[in-house]
Amino acid sequence: MLKTLIQNGRVIDPSQNIDRVTNLLIKEGRIAAIDVEPQADMKVIDATGKLVVPGLIDLHVQIREPGFEEDETIESAAYAALAGGFTSIAAISETNPPVDSAAAVTYLGRQASEADHCNVFPVACVSSGRQGEEMAEIGILHNAGAIAFSDGQRPVSNPELLRRALEYTLMFDRPVLNRPEMVELSRDGVMHDGSVSTVLGLAPMPAEAEDVMAARDIRICEATGGKLHLLAISCSGTVDILRRAKDRNVSVTASICAYQFALTDAAMRGFHTNLKLNPPLRSQEHIDACIAGLKDGTIDVIASGHAPRSSEKKMCAITEAPFGMVGLETALGLVSTHLVHAGHVDWPTVIRAMSTNVAKVLGVEKGTLQPGADADVTLIDPDAKWTVDTSNFRSKSFNSPFGGVELTGRAVETIVGGVTKFRYDGT
Repeated sequence: MLKTLIQNGRVIDPSQNIDRVTNLLIKEGRIAAIDVEPQADMKVIDATGKLVVPGLIDLHVQIREPGFEEDETIESAAYAALAGGFTSIAAISETNPPVDSAAAVTYLGRQASEADHCNVFPVACVSSGRQGEEMAEIGILHNAGAIAFSDGQRPVSNPELLRRALEYTLMFDRPVLNRPEMVELSRDGVMHDGSVSTVLGLAPMPAEAEDVMAARDIRICEATGGKLHLLAISCSGTVDILRRAKDRNVSVTASICAYQFALTDAAMRGFHTNLKLNPPLRSQEHIDACIAGLKDGTIDVIASGHAPRSSEKKMCAITEAPFGMVGLETALGLVSTHLVHAGHVDWPTVIRAMSTNVAKVLGVEKGTLQPGADADVTLIDPDAKWTVDTSNFRSKSFNSPFGGVELTGRAVETIVGGVTKFRYDGT
């Protein structure tokens, strides 16, 4: 009977309000106990100076297989997730064909199982073909294994479609993940609408495109009683609307991408296509509002917003380049550097937003170190200084603006089901 003892680590588990230096015992792929002394029949992992936390979970990962394997495959995304400390990811459809059939959901699950890296949870489409017109077959997709529903980067613009989707998914106690963007206000935009966009002469993406859509989505959610998750929020107005909705006990949650805390729209002065993002980099005013929202629980989740695009697709004028950057392997480092070490939040807040709350939003039995739970565990060196080297990315794509940037804090060991799937060796 294989027993593994993670010894002398700072165990942080928000689900149990635990934050202390102790030992964690894993047995037969599950958490066995906390506060256990070492014995002769145990394999010991020395976690002195490390954080021992429930495996990180990312609910915003664009999977590009099938259709765009040059950007990312299911296998490469799952491997990149391990390198970033994620034991589970929610795979949002940015594929061709879209994940709008039982066969597509099954294919995703089979490919993930064959890769045998991290847990991959399928997120199926809200609409057939991701066209925003007819609702996908929610019940069939759920029965095939979909844990949530989203049209990914395409917002559900049709309010009647969103209403029906929230009603149908409620029957299965599953969330709709929707991007709050009114495309009529942001169409052809390249960056945040502000003084920098004016100086650079780049088409703007106003904050109102987000918060107006967020207000609409929340009102529909309130009317239906469904479960709504706002993907990738970025604006002060959205935070304010969301805070007031939560005060009314609306069943709405929200996530923010890690990159939003690292850079402002001023970084766009270099016309770097890897900084063309949606939602775009915002001004410091919006960043400060989002930090406040994270601290008071208005924002529930921090995600990577992983959007892989091959180098060839990014090697063009910024107005023509696709949106997105890879994020699985840098998200934790960005959060550690720009939130924890910057003094904005503590580690329990981060772990809650990157594990415990994510499991709650997705309705999966993860994000905890309670005895009997799956032994999905991430070991973090909170003070490790490392330089981002995109050539060492496990992802197939390298579209990150953080190459050459020094970060503080990273995952050093990723354990899935009691098995070490990734150990950082300095590369």
